[in-house]
Amino acid sequence: MRVGMGYDVHRFAEGRPLVLGGVEISHHRGLLGHSDADVLVHAVCDALLGAAALGDIGRHFPDSEERYRGISSLLLLEECTRLVGRAGYRPVNADAVVLAERPKLAPHIPRMCERIAHAMGLEPEAVNVKATTTEGLGFVGRREGIAAYAVVLIEKREEGAVS
Repeated sequence: MRVGMGYDVHRFAEGRPLVLGGVEISHHRGLLGHSDADVLVHAVCDALLGAAALGDIGRHFPDSEERYRGISSLLLLEECTRLVGRAGYRPVNADAVVLAERPKLAPHIPRMCERIAHAMGLEPEAVNVKATTTEGLGFVGRREGIAAYAVVLIEKREEGAVS
């Protein structure tokens, strides 16, 4: 078994949808990024890739490539899961925390877990998402952006297993 940790942050931007964990959330601002800027899924991708020693999301999906403009981060997570599978591993579970002052995320967390689990080929019970504030401190507290941390456990696939 191996463990990986991921972190990501994006600043708020006008005129963009807010997507977290593959769920579009009603908010007056979204996050700025080359893809859909899903900070939560990006952290999970980095944790998954890190567990398998496969670098990070920027290495595999550079923002210099136009084909990734506006792409759903869930598609990137699916591809990260395939990369990890080709390296001989499979995800076991994921745990993540989103740091945001607003909007309130609790009502959306079950759907986030379902979407992330589906992209990783896991049961929803194998994915946990938590949300917290920073009590008004730092860039998150000033409502300039959202950050996320994630940890993913992977295990060696059995010989002959199909990915």
